[in-house]
Amino acid sequence: MNSGEAFGHVLRRKRKAAGLTQEQLALTAGVERVFVSWLETGKNQPTFQTIYKLAQALNCAPGSLVDEAAALLDADDSRSS
Repeated sequence: MNSGEAFGHVLRRKRKAAGLTQEQLALTAGVERVFVSWLETGKNQPTFQTIYKLAQALNCAPGSLVDEAAALLDADDSRSS
């Protein structure tokens, strides 16, 4: 798993927990729906500004998105060692 995939996994999990569709998250965060899809699949990586907007739309701290993605990467690294 790479960093984009880890972030996408966290974003998808948080979006679903919030009961939002990709379109609803995109509208609230001020980004395109296809961009949310690309983030969730790891095809694109967000800027800090985008992380901040997504976090606001998900009612969470921007750092929590990054920290959870980092934890996934750390877990993945420890399994492959």
